[in-house]
Amino acid sequence: MSDLRELYQTMILDHYKKPRNFGRPAGADRQAVGDNPLCGDRITVYLDMDGEGALRDIGFEGTGCAISTAAASMMTELVKGRPVEEIQQIFERFHDVVTGAREPDLEALGKLAVFAGVSEFPLRVKCATLAWHTLRAALEGGEGTVTTE
Repeated sequence: MSDLRELYQTMILDHYKKPRNFGRPAGADRQAVGDNPLCGDRITVYLDMDGEGALRDIGFEGTGCAISTAAASMMTELVKGRPVEEIQQIFERFHDVVTGAREPDLEALGKLAVFAGVSEFPLRVKCATLAWHTLRAALEGGEGTVTTE
């Protein structure tokens, strides 16, 4: 378990310091805003859909804690190019793991397995899932702001 914690810390810090897909993609045609007032995280997720139900490109902007920023960065890497149905399945697996609803399937989660330890800190679950809830809202064409409250 200490190896997983070390990996968790290394990956979280790397994605926090150098977030991937930070910024608005040129072809973005959907967006949603997410807010976690408890922690002060605020994020906008931008999507470029391919017209056939797949995510061509994704980016995000905003400010947040290390967990929030790293989760957004890793999420964008994982979902780019995937069909919406597959993205929803990944979200459900991720959400179940960080909330402690199920044991982590490290293979199925891939890099996202580093967030399994978040379930031990209930206040951090909102940080880890903010980008995912915001992504879901953008996929649904949502307007307004998604909040973790």
